[in-house]
Amino acid sequence: MIRLWHVAQSRSFRVLWALEEIGAPYELIRCSFFDRSLRAPQHLARSPAGRVPALEDGATVLCESGAILAWLAETRAPHLRVAEGGEGRAAFLQGLHYAETLGAHLANLTQHHIVLREASMRSPTVMRLEAKRLENALRAVGPGWVAGHFSVADVALGYAVWVAQRFVSLPEGAAEYLAACEARPAFQRAMAKDGPPEIYLRDFYPPPEE
Repeated sequence: MIRLWHVAQSRSFRVLWALEEIGAPYELIRCSFFDRSLRAPQHLARSPAGRVPALEDGATVLCESGAILAWLAETRAPHLRVAEGGEGRAAFLQGLHYAETLGAHLANLTQHHIVLREASMRSPTVMRLEAKRLENALRAVGPGWVAGHFSVADVALGYAVWVAQRFVSLPEGAAEYLAACEARPAFQRAMAKDGPPEIYLRDFYPPPEE
């Protein structure tokens, strides 16, 4: 049995969505950023950084969402990946890792808009700069699936675009891409199981005015 430790709206949503796409049985263990559960010794043994996702698959324990997506596709859903030497392999790898490029900008924006609660802690310059960088990076996304068919690269990238709409207006291609992701029944099932929002309590966080 697969067990997934999850916080609503976090990167563990990628894994939740992938599990719904695969249709594999799993146990969802809900966690929170607002208690000490992620710092408990037993969770740190699964995820040394004290974060989510963490996944147990029998004797295998993983705590990086990208690695988990690749593992699940490799072991349970080869149709959700492109194998070595397969057509579209380079695009698959590019999409899977381009999600981390978007994620770096999203992490900075989330830190400044949400985690740093006092205005004196924030840098308006960084907030504006990161929003513009994110907007520029999103121009490379969509409208079609990155490897020519839906894969876990689209799970990783789709989650990043879903979060990105909280900070910038999506370019047309990225907006079409997100709409295609949101139309998938597995995405909708994952959303229904995600849980009450913990991170993004507003629909949009605009950059500070100059």
